Formats: sequence, structure tokens, C-alpha cells
Amino acid sequence: MEPINDKLDKQLKEQQLLVPEGYFEQLEQDIFKTTTGVKQIEITARKQPVIIKRLIIVTAVAASIALVYIGVNLFSKDKITRLGVQFAEMTDTEIKINALLRPNIRSLKPYSSARDEFSGGTAAQVFLDANENSIGSPLDTDYRRYPDPHQGVLKQTLARLKGVSTDRIFLGNGSDEAIDLLFRAFCEPGTDHAIILPPTYGMYAVQAGIQGAEVRMAPLRPDFSPDVEAVRAATDAHSKLLFLCSPNNPTGNDLPEDFILKMLGDFPGLVVLDEAYADFSETPSRVALLDEFPNLVILQTLSKAWGLAGLRIGMAFAHPFIINILNKIKYPYNLNAATTRLATEALYRENQMKANAATLLAGRARLQAALPGIPCVQTVFPSQANFLLVRVTDADDIYQYLIGQGIVVRNRTREMHCENCLRITVGTPEENERLIAVLAKYKC
Repeated sequence: MEPINDKLDKQLKEQQLLVPEGYFEQLEQDIFKTTTGVKQIEITARKQPVIIKRLIIVTAVAASIALVYIGVNLFSKDKITRLGVQFAEMTDTEIKINALLRPNIRSLKPYSSARDEFSGGTAAQVFLDANENSIGSPLDTDYRRYPDPHQGVLKQTLARLKGVSTDRIFLGNGSDEAIDLLFRAFCEPGTDHAIILPPTYGMYAVQAGIQGAEVRMAPLRPDFSPDVEAVRAATDAHSKLLFLCSPNNPTGNDLPEDFILKMLGDFPGLVVLDEAYADFSETPSRVALLDEFPNLVILQTLSKAWGLAGLRIGMAFAHPFIINILNKIKYPYNLNAATTRLATEALYRENQMKANAATLLAGRARLQAALPGIPCVQTVFPSQANFLLVRVTDADDIYQYLIGQGIVVRNRTREMHCENCLRITVGTPEENERLIAVLAKYKC
């Protein structure tokens, strides 16, 4: 008898159709499990009366034949649509990304909002489609209407600044929303996992826990450099997301270019490069790599260098197929009208952002020069971000001491490789000088 996957492969080649890699192997395993079950039923049936025995065996064999028949005919031309995705119309890259998706996300029909069904046009003057309050609100600014669910104007402004097309941009309520949606889309609870490189941003693990996805750790070395072998050891067929934070939080260092490129070439899932602090780094953003690596997702934010933390705007840059997936599962109006308007206005003031960032970099240099001379400071780690990781004599005690002096920093002493470390954000010139003076008075 011709093997089932050979028969399917022959059918598909004749019809010039494509399916995800490994599908037929999984189908064979399922059929094997079914036929094994039939054998077990036969053994059980032998103990029954003759009529019942025959009925049990006939039913079990029929079920097995039906499964084989379904497997052989599932991808006939008139049934090429599998879980809502037409493989015949997809590129090889899209098929590979699609294979990483959770099955329920592949078949999900997204919510269609009023603004999705009618997106504009000068002919439209009366809007009675979205159950909005046509009279208005108590505010002077008009917020009666739902915002653009796709943030078209803001994306066009970002596309100009970042040098990417708008179909490669996802906007969310902070980059945390993009992280959350990546887990929802690609990690099957209880089956798939993400890999992180601790010490790193804590929300990766939190979002994984919410989704019910395992987190595997490939720790940085004590000098905060990445360990290729640790990542490789943590990786298997269910590795869906690899989070790389560069510059890394809380350590402040950039990940080496050769390491990032190796991960992009070797990792079987999506490589998520978090560039929240990239505007402070000497190393430019890796957005230019998107064309070469369709498995790359870059996260950025307007909370750091742009100084818009209160507006909560995060960005994901990726292959258009991935962006479409994120748009498919996000809340319909995930960014409000005030946020998108103010953010668009801010992006036209790039020179002011750069001037502010330069002031922060000067403040970072001032702290890097002054802190090592303070008795309670043991190490000031190199940083490409707007903060410094500083090892002190007693992080818990100094943290409380600074609070008593009206200065709040982050105590990172319980993070991996960060014993007795404080993370200190670069402040205004006046705040930096106050910190230096207060730390100098601490009695070790």
C-alpha cells in the first residue's frame, strides 16, 4: 500500500498546492494512533459475545478508514482552504509564518468595526452607523467619534521617520500590547514556549504566564553577554518566540550584532527584538533587517526618548503577514483619538526629541564619571540606555536610604547576576547632582 504522505504529496504536486511542513507526518502519526486503537478494540472485543464483537470491530475499522479518507482528500482543489487560510495564494514565507500560528487564530474571523466597514470619504457627512453620541461630550475637544482603528495618519508619520512601509507597522497600548498579542497568536497554552535571556524585561515572563505558555531561560553570562549554546539547548520544535532586549533592561548593554544575526538565522520561531532604548544607543536600530529576515519582530516605544510614557504608545515592526495577524486579534480601537493626535504632533518635533536625548546622554556620562568615586559604589556597568546598573555595597539598605531622602530608584538585587545592584534612571541635571550628593553622604 502506498504510504499516506507519499500519496498526498503526489496529489498536491499535481495540483501545485502547498501545505505546512510536517503536516503529513503528523497526519500519519494520528492515523497510526487510530489503527493502534483499533487493535486494542479488537483485543477487547474478543471477550464479548459474537454479535457485539463483530459490531465493535466493524465500527472501529470504519472509523479508521474514515480518518485515512479524510486525510487523503482534505486538500483537494475545492477544499484547499484549511482553517480559513488559502495556502495556494500564500508565499513560502507566509506559509512558514502561518505554520507557527495557533490553529484557532488561523481560523479566527476578526471583529469588523463600523470604521472598518466604512473608512471615510468626502461624500459621507452624516454618520449613523456606530451608535456614538451625536450630540457630543462635555469637553471642548470633539471626541464623539470612534478613532481610526488602524491609526492611518500616525502610521504614515512613523513610516516616514523609520523608513518602513505602513503595512509593516503595528501600534498598541505600549509595547506590552504587542508582546501580549504575540503570545496569544503563536503560543498554544501548555504546548508552546518562549525563550528569554535573564536578567531582562520582566513582562515577557508575565505575558507568557497569562497565556499559559512555558518560559525557558537562556541566561546571560555574569558579564551580561549572551550565551549561544544556552539558547540552542533551550530550543526545540515548540519554541515559538525568542525575546532579545537590546539595549537590555536592566543591564543597559547592547547585544552583539553577530549574536542577533545568528539567532535570526537559526531560531525556528519568531525573534522578537525589543529596542525600547535604541534611541540612546550608539548602535542603530535593526529595522533595516526586516526585508532580509521575515521572522524578525522589532518592538519600539514612544515612552523613552520621545518622552511620551503617559500616552502609552508601542510599536511593532514586522513582515506584513505578522502585522495582519496582530491587527486581526487586537481590540478594535486599541489607541484612543487623543493619544494618536498628540503622538502625531510630537513626531513632527523630532529635533526636540534629539535635543532632549542628547541632554540625557550628557547626564549619563556625568553619572558614569561621578558614581565610581563614591565609597558605597562598587561597579558602574556600561550602558547604551537612559539608565545605569550600579553595584553597591548593600542594595537593600541604600535603596531605603534613598527613599528616605526623597529619591526613588529600582532595586534589582534579586535579578539574576544583579546582586546588590540598583538601576538608576538618568534624571535632569539637577536630579543627577542631588543623587550624587546624597549617595556621597551614605555611610558604608
